[in-house]
This record gives sequence, C-alpha cells and structure tokens, in this order.
Amino acid sequence: MTEIWSALPTTPSQTILLFGILFVAGLVRGFAGFALSALVMASAASFIAPIVLIPILWFQEMAASLLMARGGWQDADRPRTALLVIGNWLGWPLGLWLTVTLPVEASKQIALVIILVLAALQLLRVNIPALASRAGTLITGFIAGIVAGVAHVGGMVVALYVLSQNNSARSMRGTLVLYLFIGSLGSLVYLIFFNVMTYTATLSALTLTPITLLGVWLGTKLFNPRWEPYYKPFCLCLLIGLAAFSLLRSMI
Repeated sequence: MTEIWSALPTTPSQTILLFGILFVAGLVRGFAGFALSALVMASAASFIAPIVLIPILWFQEMAASLLMARGGWQDADRPRTALLVIGNWLGWPLGLWLTVTLPVEASKQIALVIILVLAALQLLRVNIPALASRAGTLITGFIAGIVAGVAHVGGMVVALYVLSQNNSARSMRGTLVLYLFIGSLGSLVYLIFFNVMTYTATLSALTLTPITLLGVWLGTKLFNPRWEPYYKPFCLCLLIGLAAFSLLRSMI
C-alpha cells in the first residue's frame, strides 16, 4: 500500500481532498464532456507536482472516455477529430519534454497560467474562424498536444476550437469525447518513453480511477440539454477561480 501512495500526498487531509477533487472533476466531465484534467490540475497542483499528476490524469481521462465513448463516436465530427488527433500526437512530446526539464514550481505556474488563459478565452466566447480550415484543425491539435504535455489540458484547446465551428452542442461534446479517447492512446507511448508513466504512477492512478468513474457516471445521468447553457460558464468560472487561487498560493 505504501508503494501505491508514494507518488501522492501522504497526509490524510490531502488524500481526502484529492478524492473530493477527482469526484467533482468526474462529475463535470460527465455532464460537460471536458475539464476533468483542468479541474484536477487547477485544484491539486498546489500540493502535487504536475509531473506526478499527468500520468494519473491519463488514466482518469481514459476511463472517463471509455465510459462515454459510445455517445462520442455517434455524435462526433470524425474527420475533424482525426486531424486534431494527428496534431495532438505531434505536439505531445514537445510539451512533455518541457514538463520533465523545467523545475517543479515553474511547470506548476505554467500549467495554471495555461488553464487561466484557456478558460478565460472560452468564457469570453472568443471565435477564431481561421481554425475552421484543415490546416487550422491540424495546428489546433498540435497546440493541444503541447498543452497536454505541459498540463494535460489539451481538451480545453480543442473545446475552444469546436466553439468556433458553430456545430450543435451534442456534436461538440461528442468531438471532445472522441478526441480525448483516441488522443490519449497515442500519448501513452510518450509517457512511457519519458519515464513519466511508471509502475508506481500506474498503481496510484488505478486506485483513484473508481472515484473518478463514479463522478463521471453520475454526471452523465445528470446531463440535461435544457441546462446546457449554464454548464459551461459555471465550469469555466470555477476553473478560473481555482487556477487563480492556486497560482497566487504558488507565488506567495
């Protein structure tokens, strides 16, 4: 049991806090289709290094995607998802290289700033029409891969991208779900190559996964299209608040 938790906080209060964060993040992922990793990173980066969180979040995202994959495949814009995934696989190693070479505090602050900026852009509904092209889609995927390697929040870049497509809410949600699922398969190779996905990290992640899945399952049950206009603003405001608070704590 000691080996499983060696990569995680050792105090009981921090462990309980992490459980709560994962459950709430899973809940949000279930009804909004994104923000699992961003919420966990924004909330837990103050007491767990991003390099430790990234492999744990890989398992949480993969488990959530498997639970939601059926709806994602049916509703997603599959051609655009394919281009996003290719770009993602090209960008991941660069982002992960930055994470493993930077000091822990620097990588933590960079991750939080990225979350703040992306959440603010989405909250302001910034529309970038140039992203609608095939080249723009590929570039978006590449940037998402870099951001995923740094803070495991590439899904927020893709969420900003699908916002500019004027597709239906169901299609946008499906594209995000499918992108996160397929993109995660390729990123595993890089996590192993950079020695980030270790045996200890895998044990820790698998131990935590049931908590996240419980939240995701409940979130999918609570999903109601009538409430959808309120989901995203709430999640983004929550992200901005958490990231700003964690960033201030890390700078003091």
